[in-house]
Amino acid sequence: MSKEKTFPARKLRILIPMILFLSQTVCAQQESKTINDGWKFHKGECETAASPAYDDSAWNSIHLPHTWNTDAYTEKKYYQGTGWYRRTLMLPQHWQGKQVFLKLDAASKAATIYINGKEVGEHNGGYTACTFDITSLCSFNSPNSLAIRVDNARQDIPPISADFTFFGGIYRDVWLTAVSKQHFHLTNHSSDGIFISTPQVSEEKGTILIRGEIKNDAVQKASLELEHIVYNPDGSIAQTQKQSIQIKGGELYSFHTETTPILSPRLWTPETPHLYRVESILRDKKTKVILDRSNHHTGFRWFGFDGKTGFSLNGKPYKLRGICRHQDQKPIGVALTDEMHRRDMMLMKEMGANFIRISHYPQDDALLEMCDKLGMLAWEEIPIIDIVPDTPGYAENCESNLREMIRQHYNHPSIITWGHMNEILLVTQRRYKKEEELKPVLERTLALANRLEKVLKEEDSTRVSTMAFHGSNSYNEVGLGSITDIVGWNLYQGWYGGNLTGFERFLAEQHKKFPSHPMIVSEYGAGSDKRIHSLQPNAFDFSIEYQQKYLEHYLPVLEETPYVCGGTHWNFIDFSSALRDESMPRINNKGLVYSNRTPKDIYYYYKAAWRQDIPVLHIASRDWTHRSGIQYGKEPVILPVKIYTNLPEVELFIDGKSLGKQKTKNFAVTFEVPFCQKEHFIAAKAENRKAVQDISFVEDGIRLNFTPIPANLNGTNLRDLELAINVGSYCFYTSDESNLTWLPDQPYTENGWGYIGGESKSSQIQIKNTNDGPLFQTLRNGIEGYRFDVPNGVYEIEFLFTDIFRENATTVYQLGRNSDVENRENRFDIIINDQTIEESFSPCRESDYFHALRKRYNITNFRNKIEIRFSVRNGKSFLNGIKLRKLY
Repeated sequence: MSKEKTFPARKLRILIPMILFLSQTVCAQQESKTINDGWKFHKGECETAASPAYDDSAWNSIHLPHTWNTDAYTEKKYYQGTGWYRRTLMLPQHWQGKQVFLKLDAASKAATIYINGKEVGEHNGGYTACTFDITSLCSFNSPNSLAIRVDNARQDIPPISADFTFFGGIYRDVWLTAVSKQHFHLTNHSSDGIFISTPQVSEEKGTILIRGEIKNDAVQKASLELEHIVYNPDGSIAQTQKQSIQIKGGELYSFHTETTPILSPRLWTPETPHLYRVESILRDKKTKVILDRSNHHTGFRWFGFDGKTGFSLNGKPYKLRGICRHQDQKPIGVALTDEMHRRDMMLMKEMGANFIRISHYPQDDALLEMCDKLGMLAWEEIPIIDIVPDTPGYAENCESNLREMIRQHYNHPSIITWGHMNEILLVTQRRYKKEEELKPVLERTLALANRLEKVLKEEDSTRVSTMAFHGSNSYNEVGLGSITDIVGWNLYQGWYGGNLTGFERFLAEQHKKFPSHPMIVSEYGAGSDKRIHSLQPNAFDFSIEYQQKYLEHYLPVLEETPYVCGGTHWNFIDFSSALRDESMPRINNKGLVYSNRTPKDIYYYYKAAWRQDIPVLHIASRDWTHRSGIQYGKEPVILPVKIYTNLPEVELFIDGKSLGKQKTKNFAVTFEVPFCQKEHFIAAKAENRKAVQDISFVEDGIRLNFTPIPANLNGTNLRDLELAINVGSYCFYTSDESNLTWLPDQPYTENGWGYIGGESKSSQIQIKNTNDGPLFQTLRNGIEGYRFDVPNGVYEIEFLFTDIFRENATTVYQLGRNSDVENRENRFDIIINDQTIEESFSPCRESDYFHALRKRYNITNFRNKIEIRFSVRNGKSFLNGIKLRKLY
C-alpha cells in the first residue's frame, strides 16, 4: 500500500508566491528569437506584395540567410534590382503588454518593411542592422503579415563601385524581440542601448565606463533600479554598481556609470584575450522583478600608433599581422551561417594572424564575437569605395552607416580603428582626366571625408580613424592623407605593375615625406590558380608559384620595417568579384585559402612565419599533386619541391631515400627532386629541439603523381601519350575537368618538338565557350610554324585558337596591366606537311573574338616529321594551344 506525499498547508502558502515571483521574473525579461524559416521569395518588383491579402503561394520557399545573386559566379551583369520576402507571424500570447521589435541583421542594400500592409520603416545600408518597434501594428490574436522589399541597385547607398559583388537579399538573421515597457533602448541605430569603454587602463588598474539609455514606453512614470555587475575572466564577481532611477512615461533616460578601479586587471591581447563580462540589469524598484537584462564583454587594453616606431599594444611594440576578409563563399554567396563565420576566424587564428581588416563593410556579429574571444585586433570600415558620386542623399547615407557601424559594434574590445574610405581616387582619376572635371569631384570627396571624420570622433574618441589608399601619392597631394589618424596603403608592386622591390621603395618614400604619420599596408597580394604552375613564374601569370614568390618577398619587408605598423594580406579567401575576368572569371583569386576554405600551400608560409609557439612543417605541394615534365632518355625529371617550416633544418625523402638536409631560409626550403615514375611518396622530417634533452621530430608526407613526357618521340613512347602544349606560356596547366596537363611551350630543336617564330601574348579577358580559360588566354603571336619530329603513322592534331586582337573593356582593378592589344582581323592558311588543311582561316569569324575554338584533324605522316606552317593572308597568324596523339 503506497502513501501519497503532500505539502503542509503553510509550505504551500510560501511556495505559491515564490512560483509567481519566479514566473514574473522570467516573463518580464527580454525574449529574442530568429524568424529565419517559413519565408516566401520573389525576384523582381511586385507592387501589391505588401498587402496581407496577396497570394504568394507561387513564390519560392526559402530559408534565411538568403541571397538572390548566385548568378554573380557566372554572369558579369548579375541581377541588381528588387526582391520581395513574405511570411506570416504568430506572436505569443504572453507577449501582450510588451514592446515587440523586429531586427534585420543585414539586407542589401536597402529594405522597406511592412506589417499587415502598413509601412514600418526603411533602412538604407546593406551591411548594418536595423531595428523597428512594430508593437502598434501587430495583432496578438490573429496571424500577422510581414513583407520586406529589398533593393541592391540603389545608387545613393554605398558602395556604388567596388571590386566585389553587391549581393542582394536578406543574407543575415532576422529577429523578433519582446521586452517590458521599460527597457534598454533598442532603436539607437540598432545598437542595444549600452556602450562600454575602459577610460583608464594600465597594468596596475583599470576602470569601466558604462553608458546607455533606458526607454519607458508606458504612459505612467516608473521607479526603477539599474544594476551593473562586472565579472572577472574566471567568472567571479569583481564589483557591483547600483542606482535608482525615476523615469517619466514616454521618456528616454540616459545613464552614465564608471566602476571603481579594478586592480591588476588581466589585460586583453591576441595571445591572452581575457574578457570581463558586464551584466546590466533593469528592475522594478518596488517588486524587484527584472524588466530587462543585457550582457557584454569588454577587455582592458591600450594601444598606440607611431609614425617612427609603429604599433604598440599595452605599452609594448607589437607588429600587426593581418588578413583582409570578404564574407562570401562560392556557390552560396553571402548567405553564410554563423558557424561559417566562426570557422573563418578559427582558420585565421590557426595561421597565426593577430589582426583583421574587416573589408570593406561591417560583417556579421559572429565574426566580431570571435575577434573578442579568440584574440584578433580589428579594423572595421564602411564601403565608400572608388569614387564619391554627386547623388542626392549619398553623403547622408554614408554618415548614417558610419554611426550605425560604430554604435552596433562599439562594445568589442578587439576593434582598434574605424575606416570610412577605400581607394577613393581609383575610379575618380581614371574617369575624370581634365582638371575642370576632376576638381568638383575632389572637392566633394574631401568634404565627405572631413564630415565623416568629425562624425567618427563624435561617436568614438577611444579609437583611431583610417582610410586606405591605392599606391598613388595623389592622396597626399589633394589633402586626403592628413585627415585620418593613420593611413592604409594598398600596394601591389610586382603584380599590377612595377617590380617586387618597388614595394619597399614606396614605403621608404612615404616615410621620408611623412615621418610622423603612422601607416599600415592595408592590402597586398597576387592571384593564383591551382591549375597553373610555373618553373619560371612571372607577374600576372596566376601561377601558384608566383603568388608564393610575391608573398615571400612582401612579408619579410613588413616584419622587418619598424615604422610600418603591420599589414593585412588581400585576401583571406578567393572571393566573388563579378566584374573580373582573368584566369577564373567572376573570382578574385588572391586568397590564402580557396573559396571552399581549403588552405593553399602559401597559407602555411604565414603559419610558419607567425606561429612560433608550435612547430610547423608543410610540404607545399598540395596545390600541385599532378605533375608533368620533359624527360630526356631514362634520366629522371628534376622538379622543385618546397617546404614551409619554422624549424631550422629539413631533411627530404623520396620513396624512402634521403635527398639530404637543407637549412631553412625565410621559413622555406626548396629541394630539387628527381621524378621518374607515376607515383612518388615525398616525406619531410625536421628536428624540433626545445632544449638539449627535449628533442622530437616533426614529419609531413604526401603522394605526388607524375607523368613523364619524352623529349624525343618514338613509336614506343608515343603509345597512349597525349602531348598537350600550352602555346605561348611558360606555365603548366592542368585541366580540373580532364586532369590533362598542358606543358609549357618551347622552341623547336632537332629531334624534338616546339614552335618556330612569333612572340608570347596574353589577355585577361574572359574566354567564352570553355572552362579552361587560361589555356586560351595565352598564345604565340606571329607564329611561323610548329614541328614535331615523330615516326610515320596516323596522328590526331588538335589546335586551340582564340582571337584576342580586339579592344575590350578591361577592369579598372587591373591598374597598370591594361591590355595593349591592337584591333585587327587575322586570316591565315594552316599547312601540314605541305598539305593545306585550312584556307584563309579566320578564328574570329568562326567563333567570334574571345571565344574558344578547337579544331581537330587526322593526318597521315610519311616524312618522319609533322611540320605545320601558318601562311598569313591578313593581320597575323597565332596559336593558343596544340595537342598531338598517335592513332596508328
